[in-house]
Amino acid sequence: MQLSVGIDSTWSLRAMIGLKITAIQADLRVFNLSCPTCKSELQSLCATGLVPFLDDGELRIHDSLAITEYLNELSAGGLYPTERGKRALCRSLCAEMHSGFTALRQAMPFTTAAVSQQSTFSPAQAAEIGRVKTLFCCAEGPFYLGDKPTAVDAFYAVLACRLNHYGVRLQGKAGEYQQQLLGWEFLHEALAQLTLAAACPHGHTLA
Repeated sequence: MQLSVGIDSTWSLRAMIGLKITAIQADLRVFNLSCPTCKSELQSLCATGLVPFLDDGELRIHDSLAITEYLNELSAGGLYPTERGKRALCRSLCAEMHSGFTALRQAMPFTTAAVSQQSTFSPAQAAEIGRVKTLFCCAEGPFYLGDKPTAVDAFYAVLACRLNHYGVRLQGKAGEYQQQLLGWEFLHEALAQLTLAAACPHGHTLA
């Protein structure tokens, strides 16, 4: 099994953390998405030309949410709670992260490079930060749905990291969950894997 991911790709990080939660072994192939040659190679491997995508023999799966569902099945439910209501909530929150928070994505492009700290926000950005606070306040702790990490934590750890990188540090119960995610070893390991692979094999300089 091989997981293809991209440098500074939040979608890739979610799939990488999902692998770590389930302890499923997969080779990692990292693409520099700012390199034309890497993008051409990626296009030849995956019809969408996007990361992440999972190659499991004759089966190829693209999109982080679909990969999460596949990893959950391979691990006999390792990414979702066993209780039906919590399982539905977990899927709902992952879908919200997957398709939402567009104002924050645009204002705070994900990167591990140094960025300017943000203290003023548009109404749309402020509303999304408010939604994050509401969601994070509901964490049952130490992970969102209790003692074990689930797909929710894989998806929202990257958002917690993005906000922190731009200087948005939540307070109170929401801040406690944000800090829990920021200290999570699986997030650190996934970020380190991309950092170590950041050098482009084709000599393209990262912006």
